[in-house]
Amino acid sequence: MFVDSALIRIKAGNGGNGCVSFHREKYIAKGGPDGGDGGKGGNVVFVVDDGLSTLADLRYRRSYQAANGGDGKSSKFHGKNAPDCVIRVPKGTLIFDANTGRLMKDMSDSEPFVAAKGGKGGFGNVHFATPVRQIPRFAKPGMPGESFDLRLELKLLADVGLAGFPNVGKSTLLSSVSAATPKIANYHFTTLQPQLGMIRIGDGADFVMADIPGLIEGASEGAGLGHDFLRHIERCRLVVQVIDLSQCEGRDYREDIAIISRELERYSAVLASRPQIWAANKCDCVDEQTKNEFLAYAAQHGVEACCISAATGEGTRELLNLIWQRLQTLPAVEIYEAEAAPTFENTSSREVRVSVQDGVYMVEGDWLPAFLNTIDPNDEESMRYFDRVLRKSGIIDRLREAGISDGDTVSIYDVEFDFVD
Repeated sequence: MFVDSALIRIKAGNGGNGCVSFHREKYIAKGGPDGGDGGKGGNVVFVVDDGLSTLADLRYRRSYQAANGGDGKSSKFHGKNAPDCVIRVPKGTLIFDANTGRLMKDMSDSEPFVAAKGGKGGFGNVHFATPVRQIPRFAKPGMPGESFDLRLELKLLADVGLAGFPNVGKSTLLSSVSAATPKIANYHFTTLQPQLGMIRIGDGADFVMADIPGLIEGASEGAGLGHDFLRHIERCRLVVQVIDLSQCEGRDYREDIAIISRELERYSAVLASRPQIWAANKCDCVDEQTKNEFLAYAAQHGVEACCISAATGEGTRELLNLIWQRLQTLPAVEIYEAEAAPTFENTSSREVRVSVQDGVYMVEGDWLPAFLNTIDPNDEESMRYFDRVLRKSGIIDRLREAGISDGDTVSIYDVEFDFVD
C-alpha cells in the first residue's frame, strides 16, 4: 500500500525528579544534603531510512512517546537518562506542526531531526545548599517533554517527473530506460502509485525519474487519481509531458498538452513554472508528416521535444540525452526551508506563579518549560533574550511584588540565578 501522508502525535519523555535526601553514615553527624538529579527524558527523533518508500507504518501507529528520565537517588546518584524514541521515514518526508501548519523539517538529507526534546531532569537538593540554607528540604521536579501533533507528507525526490494522460505509455517508458518494474497494461489507471527509476547515462551521469499516475482534466480539483500524487512532481527539476502521438483513443495531442499544462498550473504556479520537454510516444504508429507537425508545434511554443516509441526503444536514447543536458543547466532538487519556531517575547498574556520556599523564589508557568528549552546559558545573545522575556512577561514585576531583594535566589524549573534589579 502506498501511503504518502499521515497524522501522528509525539511526546518526548519527562525529566526525572530531583531527590531530597540527607547523608546518613555512622560516625558522621549532619552529613548534609546528597539528593541526586533526575535523568533527562528521551527525545523523539526522526531519521531517514532509504529502505522505506511510503509512510504506511505510521498509518497503523498514531502515537509515539519517549520514555521518562529516572528519578534522582540518594548519595548524589543521578537518575538514568531515557533513550530516544526513533521514528524512521522515507527520504523526502515533510514534517509539519498540525496545529499551526509550520514546516518543521524537510527530511531530504541524512541528518536526524529532533522533533520533540525531552525534559531536563530536576535538580536534587544538594544543589540548593548554601551557607545560610544548609538543610534544603526541597528538590526540583523534572521538566515535561515537548509534545506535538504532526502532519507528515511525502514528496518524492526525483529530478524528472513524467506527466500525462492515462495509458499514454509513461510506465512503459520508465521500464524501458531503467530497472523499475511498474505494472503495464492496456487500460486506464494501470499505475496506482508513483514509481521511481534510476536512469544511467554513463559513468557519473545519472538521474532519478518519477512516473506519476495519469492525470485527467480536473485533476487539480480532485478528479481521477493523479490529484493525490501531483505533490510528488512538485520538487522535480524538469517535467516531461508524455503524449500519445498515435491519437488511437481519438484525442488530439494539442488539446492533451493544453489540459495537462492547465492542471499543473492550477495545482501549483511553482510546478507550472518548471521547464518542460514534450515526449511524443507511439511514434512507430504514425507517419513522418505527423512527427514533423508535432515537432513544429513544439517549436512554435518554444519547448524542446522528441518523438519516441517506448515499446520499441526508438528515440529513447535521444530523449535521455536531451533530459541530461537540460538537467545540467537547472538547480538541484528543491529542499524546503524549515520555518522558525515562534518566540516567547510576546508573553504578556501568559500566566506565571511565584512562591517562596526556604528563601528561594520559585517561578512556575505552563509555558516556561518550552521557553527554557530554547535558552543556551553559554550564549550571550541567548541570555539577553532570556532577560527580555522575563521583563516583557511580567515575571520581574511579580518577583518584586513578592518582596524579592537583590541577591535573593530565583528558581525557574532547572534554571537558578541571583536576582539583580
